[in-house]
Amino acid sequence: MVQSESQAPPPLALDPTGARRHAEHHTLRERGPVTRVDVLGVRAWSVTDPALLKQLLTSPDVSKDAHRHWPELPTAVQTWPLALWVAVNNMFTAYGADHRRLRRLVAPAFSARRISAMRPSVEEITEELLDDLATAGPGEVVDLRERFAYPLPIKVISRLMGLPEKQSQDFRALVDAVFDTTLTPQQAAANSERLYEVLDDLIAVRRAEPGDDMTSLLITARDAEGDGSPLAETELRDTLLLMVSAGYETTVNLLDQAVTALLTHPDQLAHVREGRATWSDVVEETLRYEPAVAHLPLRYAVKDIAVPGGPVIRRGEAILASYAAANRHPEWHGESADVFDVTRPSPEHLAFGHGVHFCLGAPLARLEATTALDALFTRFPDLRLAVAPDALEPVPSLISNGHQRLPVRLTPA
Repeated sequence: MVQSESQAPPPLALDPTGARRHAEHHTLRERGPVTRVDVLGVRAWSVTDPALLKQLLTSPDVSKDAHRHWPELPTAVQTWPLALWVAVNNMFTAYGADHRRLRRLVAPAFSARRISAMRPSVEEITEELLDDLATAGPGEVVDLRERFAYPLPIKVISRLMGLPEKQSQDFRALVDAVFDTTLTPQQAAANSERLYEVLDDLIAVRRAEPGDDMTSLLITARDAEGDGSPLAETELRDTLLLMVSAGYETTVNLLDQAVTALLTHPDQLAHVREGRATWSDVVEETLRYEPAVAHLPLRYAVKDIAVPGGPVIRRGEAILASYAAANRHPEWHGESADVFDVTRPSPEHLAFGHGVHFCLGAPLARLEATTALDALFTRFPDLRLAVAPDALEPVPSLISNGHQRLPVRLTPA
């Protein structure tokens, strides 16, 4: 039986601060596999059922191209704080042949050979950061997010993309603001304008001084054939934006959440130390338990989609992939869905997406996280939280899932 509009509950307004994330996800699941939500003033269908979400993520009837398939885009560009998420022109928002074309251009940066070649660099950066942490005095409180989780992926993506040191620091603050869902539309627009200025500076630097980096390779692809290039200038800028922002923000949260989960579940850390689980197990269970991205805006119905036993998602309506709620769905992981368990036989998750838009950077994120966690807990076996777990404040975002600070003591006082 198809659910009528009159039977549907009113849209649930998602909290832009992320303050009660898990309670909100529980409410979404209680409302059924798909339910209406309000995303900072934009109506969308939140999908939390993992089977349905996988189906929609692989369906040709669902698009990520707001320019072609979302009638509300012109209004959203003017008034919605998250307009940048849907208005960009890169493979994140592309559909069909355009997506395949753009993904082919970017894929070489994340080939198995290239990722493997980055391992020594990741290990070197990790050791440098640990050496810096080791300068802290006995019992001194250190913000591990600021001193370790942030700089590691920033330095890695900077090397991959050829970002000069100064620009990598500029990008950090600007990308943080892209994920901040408490900004006003005016603040978000100003941040986007500044972000594109920095991107233009990066393009200018790499055009003048090309190197063996992904930015230079993309510029070459753009310039080789002039106006006939398969990568238009706007696509070039937005592709760089995607690679820089997605390449570090999500890994920061992954490291943050993995350390937090292990320090608040010492029995799980013991499994690793005593050989019953690996660091890869820790990473996969963290991605399931606390994915770096809670909700990912947006997708759009290309035609009417009837949800079995539920509503009809009408052509042109927005769809929100609620990954964090889906990852803990009891129909997927049973009664232990809300339990952090590094020995879980099948820690399946949707943290990197699913289908044609599956994250190209997943192998690099996994390499960084396993390398960093192993080295961190080896160097500092007495690592402890310096505050009560409930004192950790979430980043102000309904998208990004991390903490504002991660205060720890590396060694006993």
